[in-house]
Amino acid sequence: MIIVDDHPVVRDGLRGIFTGDDAFEVVGEAAEGPEALAVALRTNPDVVLMDLRMPKMSGAEIIRRLREQTPGIHVLVLTTFDDDADVLPAIEQGATGYLLKDTPRAELRDAVRAAARGETVLSPSVAGVLAHRVRTPKQRVLSRREIEVLGLITRGATNREVAAKLFITEATVKTHLLHIFAKLGVNDRAAAVAAAYETGLLKPAVSE
Repeated sequence: MIIVDDHPVVRDGLRGIFTGDDAFEVVGEAAEGPEALAVALRTNPDVVLMDLRMPKMSGAEIIRRLREQTPGIHVLVLTTFDDDADVLPAIEQGATGYLLKDTPRAELRDAVRAAARGETVLSPSVAGVLAHRVRTPKQRVLSRREIEVLGLITRGATNREVAAKLFITEATVKTHLLHIFAKLGVNDRAAAVAAAYETGLLKPAVSE
């Protein structure tokens, strides 16, 4: 397995959890997306244990590219974020499991074993997010961040302007837009804005 997290202390702590157990071998570490891809390509691990929010590349993009370049790899997300803006893209891109960083050590080791077997492992809160997604009509599951992006797009903001306003990268804006298009069943920005107004996700401005 390899460990991917932008905090060295976290990586050291995770390595310590698995060191000394013959069932595991940590063959590499990485602090951001491109490095994770390079390490995975070099070591061909069974499992990638990774955080979601790191420099240079979104978590969902890392997962997508890991699965494209290394078929059969299993990605187990370990993060502090359990809202739908983080959970859904990770699962959609093929994460085998999604756990929070307060997961007890024994459960984390069990989860890595399960992920290596291709079994899905979800923390209870993440399972709740996915259940809500299933029960909720597609047009009503935009995350708060996606609503923010769509609102700015409605006012004519470019991807660069949206990124600056929300303190995220342009690549992240593009990822949010792709998710918005998929959820609303549209193919471009104009159609997304129209669909958002039609479904009530955005309200027309009321002139004074």
